[in-house]
Amino acid sequence: MCLGVPGKIVAIYEANGLLMGKIDFGGVAREACLAYVPEAKLGDYTVIHVGFALHLISEEEANETLALLQQIAEMGDEDPLAEIR
Repeated sequence: MCLGVPGKIVAIYEANGLLMGKIDFGGVAREACLAYVPEAKLGDYTVIHVGFALHLISEEEANETLALLQQIAEMGDEDPLAEIR
């Protein structure tokens, strides 16, 4: 299953000519490419899929999505956020 996970942009920088960012997923930070969302600012929320920010979303939408993912995890044996933790 492919999954885009929302996270908060906590750092923005350039690496090897690409716009990059550090994305916080509830206490776990991962690097992601921000080239598809050049308008991104610190504190914005974005959906990350395979290391790329796909689009920006509101904090409310991010929290709703994370709550739904948590409900899915509680219903099954697998934690859908386990890969990023």
